[in-house]
Amino acid sequence: MTLFVRMLLSVSLTGIFLQVHAEDHAPAIPKVDPAKGAAIFNGVCTTCHGAEGNSAITVNPKLAQQHPEYIAKQLAEFKSGKRANPVMMGFASALSEDDMRNVGAYLGGTKAKPGFAKDKELAALGEKIYRGGIADRQIPACAGCHSPNGAGIPAQYPRLSGQHADYTASQLTQFRDGIRKNSLQMGQVAAKLNDREIKALADYIAGLN
Repeated sequence: MTLFVRMLLSVSLTGIFLQVHAEDHAPAIPKVDPAKGAAIFNGVCTTCHGAEGNSAITVNPKLAQQHPEYIAKQLAEFKSGKRANPVMMGFASALSEDDMRNVGAYLGGTKAKPGFAKDKELAALGEKIYRGGIADRQIPACAGCHSPNGAGIPAQYPRLSGQHADYTASQLTQFRDGIRKNSLQMGQVAAKLNDREIKALADYIAGLN
């Protein structure tokens, strides 16, 4: 065996050893347990958010079929106080990070019931803003982040389709008025919307399925 071959073999074996060693010490990826999430949700959350996350109370959000990462993030921000809501802060304070991920995993596997728009004129205006934005006021299209059908983008932007209009309108208003502060991007967008535009978007999103 030549010196060059021995050197090449030594480098290769060293590389394999380092890779295996690194993998042995890599942090374990936490596993989620939807069944544990279901137990938490059904024991605590259904009163406000309905069976399988399909809230019948229009001021409380539908959580069914929401992206697991988004659910876990919001619960963590309620617990830390970054997102202020006295009721949710109280519930979230009792949850561990694993609990939050498990609840998210459970809700991500549920099926959202379709919603509907109530006002054709408002919904038409909402569709125009949602899909095209308002260029002269530098308001971007909602579809760019939340997708054309409102499905959102996992781990980045929440699912919106079929959400209660009352809830969507209240959140946009809170973003606009600086009450909800856990998304700088949404605060900047909502700051440019008037009351009618907020209601229009909320009504259109309610019927987006």
